[in-house]
Amino acid sequence: MPLEVLILRLWRLRLRVALVALLLSGAGAGTLFALPRSFVAEAVVAPSETTGIATSSLLSASPAFSGLLDPRPSGNFAIYLGALRSAEAAMRLVEATPLLALLNERRAAGPAGALRRALGLRMEMDLDDARNWLARNLAVTQTLGSVTWTLSLAHPDRDQALDALRHLHAFAEAKVRADLEDMARRRVVALEARLVREQDLYIRQSLYEMLAQQQRVGLVVAADEAVAARLVSAPLVEQRASLPNRPLLLLLLLVTAPLAALAVVAAGILLARPLPDGPAMPHQAYRMEPAE
Repeated sequence: MPLEVLILRLWRLRLRVALVALLLSGAGAGTLFALPRSFVAEAVVAPSETTGIATSSLLSASPAFSGLLDPRPSGNFAIYLGALRSAEAAMRLVEATPLLALLNERRAAGPAGALRRALGLRMEMDLDDARNWLARNLAVTQTLGSVTWTLSLAHPDRDQALDALRHLHAFAEAKVRADLEDMARRRVVALEARLVREQDLYIRQSLYEMLAQQQRVGLVVAADEAVAARLVSAPLVEQRASLPNRPLLLLLLLVTAPLAALAVVAAGILLARPLPDGPAMPHQAYRMEPAE
């Protein structure tokens, strides 16, 4: 079918296109307003590493282009970020917050919950579900041109959102601290055992220097406030739920619904009537007779 013919038929069926767009907009808006709202708790952190040993001082802001060239975290801060989404972090949330009860309530609610019960599907949430929830709702974003990172956690309950983010930060920080303390303690034990057996004076002097360094590491880790991530801005939660972003989604719906309606009506026109055989081409209609 030629394009101009399709456009003419769409113009004749403009009322049908408007009705389909209205129905799609209504269905999308109803689904959007039926989605549960979530509060976002945020905290701004920065790596607390200036040397090979974790210290409490903040890093100075790096040049704008250095963060673009290599934005990857490193050192204890990278371990901190990895621990935030680990299975141990999900287990900590399950133990310290009523996360599983909330997930069970959301799964059992609404038509989807009734359908799951009718089909005999699993209703109880477990640690794997909690870890999937954490991976979906925790966002870690680096600030361009700076050393700060923003932790964002979406949660249906305002108070629990703040509590969960505090628990995650405390767990990840404690995880890095425990690893560093254990590593320094094991090294001190190994060096002391080597000093008992070693008789060479020069080797003993080197071992004493290494022992002093490891004891310094253990002292810094025990005395420092932050060994992986220092809180630049303490965890806070917004006053009003902001997820999902209804104004933005409604705007996108107003743009996509008419386009989808045009596509549906155009597909109906093309599928309702098969393409007719077109007129013969000029080179087929007029053939030159071979010369005798």
